[in-house]
Amino acid sequence: MTTGSSSTSDRAVAAEPGISTYLGEESALRAGRLGTAGLLLSVLAATGPLMVVAGVMPTTFAVMGVVGMPLLFLILGIVLTLFSVGYAEMSRHVHNAGAFYAYISRGLGPTTGAAAALVALVAYSVLQVGIFGIFGFEVAGLFQQYLDVELAWWIPALLAVVAVGVLALLKIDVNAKVLGVLLLLEVAVVVVFDVAALGDPGREGLSMHAFDPSTLSGVGLGTALCFCIAAFTGFEQAPVYAEETSRPHILVPRVMFLAVGGVALFFAFSSWAMTVATGPAGIVGAAQKQSTTLLFGLTEDRLGGTFTDVVHVLFVTGMFAALLSFHNVVARYAFAMGREGLLPARFGRTNSGSGAPGTGSILQSVISLIVVVCFAVADDGKAGDPTAPVLHLFTWGGNVGALGVILLMATASLAVIVFFVKRGAAGPQAWRLVSSGIAGLALLVIAGYTIKDFDVLVGSGPDSALNWLLPGIIALAALVGVVYSLVLRSRNPEAHARIGLGNEAFQLEKKAG
Repeated sequence: MTTGSSSTSDRAVAAEPGISTYLGEESALRAGRLGTAGLLLSVLAATGPLMVVAGVMPTTFAVMGVVGMPLLFLILGIVLTLFSVGYAEMSRHVHNAGAFYAYISRGLGPTTGAAAALVALVAYSVLQVGIFGIFGFEVAGLFQQYLDVELAWWIPALLAVVAVGVLALLKIDVNAKVLGVLLLLEVAVVVVFDVAALGDPGREGLSMHAFDPSTLSGVGLGTALCFCIAAFTGFEQAPVYAEETSRPHILVPRVMFLAVGGVALFFAFSSWAMTVATGPAGIVGAAQKQSTTLLFGLTEDRLGGTFTDVVHVLFVTGMFAALLSFHNVVARYAFAMGREGLLPARFGRTNSGSGAPGTGSILQSVISLIVVVCFAVADDGKAGDPTAPVLHLFTWGGNVGALGVILLMATASLAVIVFFVKRGAAGPQAWRLVSSGIAGLALLVIAGYTIKDFDVLVGSGPDSALNWLLPGIIALAALVGVVYSLVLRSRNPEAHARIGLGNEAFQLEKKAG
């Protein structure tokens, strides 16, 4: 392969000579379930627009004091677009629910791919489980505010575990419809707020000061990058659903660029509207005073109590959409790993009725159940500290998961370069390889800041053991993946050679071409 063509033969991935890759049709996800709209809504739901606008933005303004968050979102949008150039091109050649680890395997070899597989599984799992903390906390708050009912946070969290688990066992197109409705409602209320804020600005009027590069100076810039890049998490999930689309070589790249561009512009505009509402000079102080209630206070002043009540409810439903989206991704990673011998074979089978990766879905539900119960018991022993699930479960899971995804993106950038160079396509793909290289270096810088400032991200203090224990979860996952891969290569070379190859369907496609 010497060109960037997306012909059938190019898209097929050949196995090593003498290695059988046939795994049976039950090891293939159902093709044709998702179109552009369904795929786009499925991946965007993970970004949780209201969770970012109401939670991440005020927190970043308050903790980091960086007024130029709108500009920061645009800069990150450029970096992630550069990443997407190579990542999307890779999706034309490799169609595998393992996405990150499949790409890394094809570029850097099965052993590195196995490490990436474990990191991806752990990263997306903890991202999903972490959201149960803030979900339970917010639902309990709604019961207290509107029904005057005292409710422990873990009760709605556990109910959400069950509901997400049931929905995830249904057909993916059903999931896409649920995610789509919830996402569109979230986006609609944020847009209404944005328009209201611009129509009724603070004392400084329609100030563009937040886009001034001088607003990005200060010691908090690196950590602000870590906060903001977490808001993009989700766009990179499009290749996970490649096997469930009818034209993955067209739909996956299209959705990735739509997602990363849309997220960057949407969050840049919304964070700017927030600075306009308070005035750029007052945004940091307002965020420090009101914290995650900032958005609700601004909407009540401009749009009234009823609209604010709706925003509160959609804040919760948006978190549920993110829970379902991340759950689906974890289930598909587990499916791909089971199909290729990195997990027991039963994980690599789909349900006969829905075509969903049932065993992987059940695994994530069980993990979620155990973690929520453990945090419920631990928090109950802290004299009922109402913020414990948010400060611990949500922040720990969110930041550990985000670190894992950032490192996966950086590694995938290198894998893209090696993949095309090894196939003699460096010339035709030169601009894509340069884009991947620039993005990979930028992502490594952000990962470095994430590790360096982990105490700020999780609020643990500079001398806390959590500052190395929590990031160590990602390092441990990578180490386990490497060790297991080496054992697998020794005991079952055929299974080791299959890592990243996916289903035999791609072999048949190549022969047919």
